This record gives sequence, C-alpha cells and structure tokens, in this order.
Amino acid sequence: MESHLLLYILLLIPAFASSDFLITHVRNIKKRNADNELVVNGIETYSMKIDSKITSRFAHNVITSRAVNRGNTHKEVFFDVELPKTAFITNFSMTIDGVTYPGTIKEKEVAKKQYEKAVSKGQTAGLVKASGRKTEKFTVSVNVAAASKVTFELTYEELLKRRFGKYEMFIKVKPKQLVKNFEIEVDIFEPQGITELEAEGTFITNDLQNIIKKTFSGKKGHISFKPTLDQQRTCANCSQSVLDGDFTVKYDVKRTTPNNLQIVNGYFVHFFAPTNLPKLPKNVIFVIDISGSMSGREIEQTREALLKILDDIKEDDFFNFILFGSNVQTWKEALVKATPENLDEARKFVRGIDTEGMTNLHGGIMRGIDMLNAAHEGNIVPKRSASIIIMLTDGQPNVGVSNTEDIQAHVKKAIEGKYALYNLGFGYGVDYNFLEKMALENKGLARRIYPDSDAALQLQGFYDEVSNPILTDVVLNYPENEISDLTENSFKHFYDGSEIVVAGRFIDSHQNSLTVDVTGEGANDALSYTTQQDAEETAKAFQEQEYIFGDYIERLWAYLTIEQLLEKRTAATGEEKENLTAEALDLSLKYKFVTPLTSMVVTKPEDLDNQDGLADKPIEAEAQAVTAFQAVPQVSHLYSAVPTWYTSVDGDPHFIISVPHKKDAICFNINENPGAVLNLINDPVTGITVNGELIGDKRPNSDAKVQTTYFGKLGIANKHLDLKVTVTPEKITVQNGNEKTGFSWLDSVTLQQEGLTLIINRKKNLMLQMGSSASFVIVLHQVWKKHPLHQDFLGLYTLEGDKLSTQTHGLLGQFFHPIDFTILEIHPGSDPKKPDATMIVKNNELTVTRGWQRDFKKDPEHGVDIPCWFVHNNGAGLIDGVHTDYIVSSLF
Repeated sequence: MESHLLLYILLLIPAFASSDFLITHVRNIKKRNADNELVVNGIETYSMKIDSKITSRFAHNVITSRAVNRGNTHKEVFFDVELPKTAFITNFSMTIDGVTYPGTIKEKEVAKKQYEKAVSKGQTAGLVKASGRKTEKFTVSVNVAAASKVTFELTYEELLKRRFGKYEMFIKVKPKQLVKNFEIEVDIFEPQGITELEAEGTFITNDLQNIIKKTFSGKKGHISFKPTLDQQRTCANCSQSVLDGDFTVKYDVKRTTPNNLQIVNGYFVHFFAPTNLPKLPKNVIFVIDISGSMSGREIEQTREALLKILDDIKEDDFFNFILFGSNVQTWKEALVKATPENLDEARKFVRGIDTEGMTNLHGGIMRGIDMLNAAHEGNIVPKRSASIIIMLTDGQPNVGVSNTEDIQAHVKKAIEGKYALYNLGFGYGVDYNFLEKMALENKGLARRIYPDSDAALQLQGFYDEVSNPILTDVVLNYPENEISDLTENSFKHFYDGSEIVVAGRFIDSHQNSLTVDVTGEGANDALSYTTQQDAEETAKAFQEQEYIFGDYIERLWAYLTIEQLLEKRTAATGEEKENLTAEALDLSLKYKFVTPLTSMVVTKPEDLDNQDGLADKPIEAEAQAVTAFQAVPQVSHLYSAVPTWYTSVDGDPHFIISVPHKKDAICFNINENPGAVLNLINDPVTGITVNGELIGDKRPNSDAKVQTTYFGKLGIANKHLDLKVTVTPEKITVQNGNEKTGFSWLDSVTLQQEGLTLIINRKKNLMLQMGSSASFVIVLHQVWKKHPLHQDFLGLYTLEGDKLSTQTHGLLGQFFHPIDFTILEIHPGSDPKKPDATMIVKNNELTVTRGWQRDFKKDPEHGVDIPCWFVHNNGAGLIDGVHTDYIVSSLF
C-alpha cells in the first residue's frame, strides 16, 4: 500500500506525477484580466488552504478553496482533487452565497440510481471517478452568478505508512496563478514524541526558505507555508507564480520500546516497529517476463533496474533469475550466494536479456517456487532467512497453463504459505485483478509499474522496500476473551524502517488495560516482546494536545478494517466474498467513508443549469479506464460518456482513438486517393496485420479539393498461422494456407478453426479473432444500389487492442497502448457548438476542435455520437510521421 500522504495543488489541467494529492481548482481558459492579475476568465480564487492534522499517524485533512465570480454573467467553477489511493473521502460541501450544499455518502447502487435518474432528465455529469498513477480524482463543478462567492471544502482521512524509517507528506505545489491567501498548515501530535521533522521544497529559493516555518518539541510538531503575493511572483513585476514543484514534510517518532499501545473509548491501536535488529539474509528469485511485448523500452528499463538491484544485494543473500517467454529459462539451476564473482556473472547475464515469444507465466513462476523449495529442502540457504519471489510481467498468460484461476490454485498450493509473492504489472496490458489476487493469497502484494521514463526507478524503489527483512512469521497475540473485531495480526515479514499497525475493539467497552505478546523469528533466534498499557496512560499522553479529531482510534480501526476487508474480498469467491462485501459496506456507511462500495452524491443548486454529481472510489484493476473529463465551460453537454473503449475507423474515413485514462477520445481523418492501401495495424510479435483499401464515390466530384473515400476492402492476416481474411461489402474470404472458404453477408455463420473465430451477423457485421489476440468487428454499410453517388463500404472496430504487443504500429495500432494528452486554452471556434483548444500530445502543440464522430459498432444503421478532440491535417502531430508513411502496396 502507498505509504505517503501526498498532496498536489494545481489550477488548470492536471499533470500526473508519482505519489500525489492534486487540487486542480478553477480550471478556466488562461486569459488574464488586464485590470486584475488575480482574475482568470472572470473567476478569482482568493483563498486556498490545506489543513492537515495528524494524530498517531492518522491524518485528517481538510482542503478549502474560495472563489468569487468577478464577471458580469454566471460562470462555471471547477474544484478537482486528486488524493492518495489509500485515502477515504469522508465529507464534502460547497457553500454559495451563504447556502451550504453537502455531499452524502450512500451505497454505490443506491447512489447510482439517484444519479441516473438525474441524467435521464437530460442533465450531464460534472463529477466522475478517476485515477492517476497513485491517485484518484474527486471533481465537482458549479455555476455561480455574477458577484457570487463559492467555498469548496473536502475532507479525507488516511493512515500514514512508515517507509525507510520515516512518515512522509509530499505536497505538489503548482497553483499556476497568484492566490491572495495561499496556505499549507500541518499539525502533528505523536504521543511517543517526535524525534525529527523536516520540510523542504524543490521550488524553494533563498528568498522563500525563511517562509517555511517548522517547529517541534516533545509530542508536537508544526509546519506552515504561507507566501505573500509578492513572494509568489517569478519576478518583481510578474503575474506568474514561482510556486511550482514539490514540498515535502518528513518525520519520525521516538521509540524506547518496539511496542506502542493506545486505548481510547473501548478501542485500541498497537504500533510495532523494532529497531537495531540484525538483517535477515534473504533468498530472492526474480521471475521476469521476456515475451515479445516486453521488447523496446520495457526490457531496457528492466535490465537497468536489475543491474542497480544487483549493486544492492548483500553478500549473505541468495538469488537467481528466471525468464519466461514461450519457454522458461534460468540463469543458474539453483539459488547462488551473492559473492562478488556471482554478482559479476549475473550482471553479464542481465545485460544479455532479450525478448522472445509468448507469455508462459505459469511455467516461470512455478519454476521459481520449485527452486525455492529445493533450496530449503537441500539446506542451500540459511534456515533463518526470508524467501521472496518478485515476478514482473506486462501481459497475460497465453502459453502452457493460461487459465488464471488454475494458475492461482497451482501457485497457492505450491507455496503453502512459506514464501511471499510480489507481482509487478508493467503497464496496462496486464490482468491486474489476477496479479493482485495471486499476491494477496501468498502473503505479498501487487503493484503496477507505469510505462513512463522512470519505470526503472519504480522497479528499483519497490525492491528497496523489501530488501531489508529483519523478522519473519511475526504474530501479535491478544487475549481472545477480551478483544473482538481484530485487524490483521500475523505478517510473513517485517522490513526494517516499516511499521506494523493492528487495531481492535474491546468486548467490554469499559475495559481500560491490555497486555500484548509479539513473537517472530529473527536472524539469530526467536524473539518475543510483551507490553501492557492502560487507558489512563493514553489519556495522560493526550491531555496536552488540542486537536484530536473525534474518536480518532475508532476511526483508525474502521479505516484499517475496511481496507483489509476489501483486500480479502479481492481474493474471495462465493458466499465468503458476499459476507466480506456486506461487512465492509456496513462500516463504510457507518463511518461515512467513500470506498469502492459507496459513492458520494453531490447535490447542487437547481438554478443556473446545475446538476447533481456522483463521486466513486475506483480500484487499481480499473485504473486505465477511469478518468474525469476535462469539462468545458458552457459546453458540458459535449461530455457524454464514451460507451466502450476501443479504436476504430469508419466513414470517410474517420479514426477514433479512445484514451481510457482520460475517459475521452481523439479523432482524425485521413484524406487519400481511391485505390490507396493503408496499413492500419502491424504487430511483428503476434504476426497480425490489418490493411485497408480505399474506394471513392461512383462519380468523383471535380469541384472538391479532397475526394470522399471509404474503406471498400479490408485484409486481416496472421503470418504465424499462414491465415488471411479478406472482407469486402460483397463477400468474406478465409484463406488458411492454400485452402479458401467463402461466405456471403447474407449468411449467419459461426466458424471456429485453429487460430480463428469468425461470427457473421447477417447483413450487419462480423466479429473476428485470431488466436488469443485482439478481436475485430467489421461493420457493413449498405446504401441504395441505384444511388447515383455512394456505394457500400466497411468500418473497422478493434477490441482489446492491448492484447497485441507494444511493438504494434500502424494508423490504428500505434494507439493500442497508453497515450496521454493535455487540453489547454479552450475557446470558441468557428462553430459555436464546437470549441477549439490547444492540445499538448507527443511533445507537440496542436490546435484541435471539440466535435463528434459516429460509432456504428452496435447500430450499423444509425450509430452513436462519440465526443472527441479532432486533430486536423491528416492527424499531423498526433500520428507518428506523416500519413503517407502508412501507404502500402497491397492488402497482404
């Protein structure tokens, strides 16, 4: 789980970064009012404050932002918040001219029905769920009248995790404009006492250094950052803000004993973090995916990370590498000790790692388990040591045992609770739900590695977290006749610099003392710690502090219980899953937490075209498919939801590229002469190619600068299977080697043969899949046979494009893997219904237009309007190269 409490503060369009909490407040067109440098498009944000109160690691955070409409007409004001994925929103309200509109937390299905009822009345969403790398987004907008003021207030809570010996609060400061009253304030109270407190910022100049106020004494700590308007300026007469970078607060607590117990009002929390223990030797097996989809930057970054990890492996450790593509290969037949000679040899091996074939994940991970079993049975590794498996993959199993439920069962049976399994999913092509289930069932966790320039650092950073085990088989024992509703109390490993937290409820709410015994296996012998605490000691410790928020230990217990119930629910099935869901839902509603089982409904004033909104908490397995729209003032009706996520080309020809993590789409046209054949998809790893031949109207329009063209023929091939499918508006031909089979669009056919599934829906469309790769839907468009101008044509829709490799290219294929873009400076275009904007994509700055394209996948006759940002000039600046680079000589 993420261990930082992280804050981002932004105005305008958000830029994702690692481990963050983001406020994008009052996103508007970047036009400055000459009379008032604090006003952006008529809106002045005159106050922004982040107030964080941390009591015994449990953070209660309130973000307050105040704005006023300085314009002459009503304006739409946006409040966006990105918060850590481990945080739960607990409250939200907005106050307009003294009237408060609260958010209410309800069961997700109940909230959804209320929300859909509002949408059915013609209202559109201004609030949707979203997630970034380690964040998720809360978004709300409201129309406010001229001269009116609005105050947004959001509260969320989170238990701070300890990593590398410190608790850390990371605040990204980037308001993008001057704010009259800007303030960050952090109050910390730790009953054990605070031993160190640091605060620093990447943007902090010598002039700003003295603005950071830091004090701590005994149990209290305080940080504040409150720059004046002049201190925010990039220069004396500038209206740009210098506040652009990272602001970090770190602290740790005093530990005279490994245990700290606190008891309040019938609940307790137990913090366990021993220090000065010798490190355990570790036995680590790296199981690495080398399938074709890992080629290019992914395998380069993996090699880079492994080489840095080899520099950190200690001489008492044992290690090995297992690589899986279509086949499984090992560096050594058994685990070897990390001697200088073995490490040098390992570096040579890592430098030579290259990609090949498919994804035999089952074979790779089972080989790793067998190797660890043999090492322990043969006494190759020390008896007192920590054994872990770190598995990295970027795809889904498709060789050997490929059924994920079977793989989970085999792995769980083979490990038998003896080792911890950590699954790292590289990019968005993985089945993250499967990886997470398998890891949780085997005392580990899953983490997504984002396919960015810092992927190698992400991999190394994860290894650093698990590189220093000091205890194994840690159990925290409590009297069974005194405690109920205990959170997780047994842990496979304890890592140096971390902390174990257990909370529970007393059976007798008046009980005021507790004795705890902690056992674990250390590097030299078995260890046992016993501690006793009573409620009077806790009360005495808290007498001198002024900002306990409610029953914080009870809320900490509820937070931790819900978090762990949701984890168990991930791996559960049937009745067990239903019971876990019901328990987590009850607690979420009782304590008013927005969790994956609840939603927050935001009720807004009915005038000025406002509408209710819905806030959900997403889960990581859906991370690539949930991001908020970037709403446009007064044209929010353009932002209806995109029905499903795929890429397509249809019409004359219109390309639609879905961007799942934006929950939006980009579109462009290609204007080329009839007879030209365009390469749409080319994947050298799976062998799949898709080309399309253009046709024109029956009679060319001599007055038109650009002739209207459509796809009149599509060719889909898999060279590995020697398989070709040709589709025209008249017929479908399947060629397998030298054998040809023909079908008519009048047929209703389901054809299944080796490597091919073909389903024809009479006179409508066909679905085609080759092997276990992407599926294609081809839509038939028929016109009146005697039409003087138009003729029949085809549309192509690609589903599950992420099943193709990262080497996939082509006019469509290059977009099968994540693409990011930013929209700036939205402003009226030549058509009042279609605003223009600036798009930043692939380091290019493009002028784009908001519009619609037709999607005919489900309804070939009428289609559905898909909102998208239209890139002009044959996709110039969006596609790699120029469109003529994609012209090929023939269909195959």
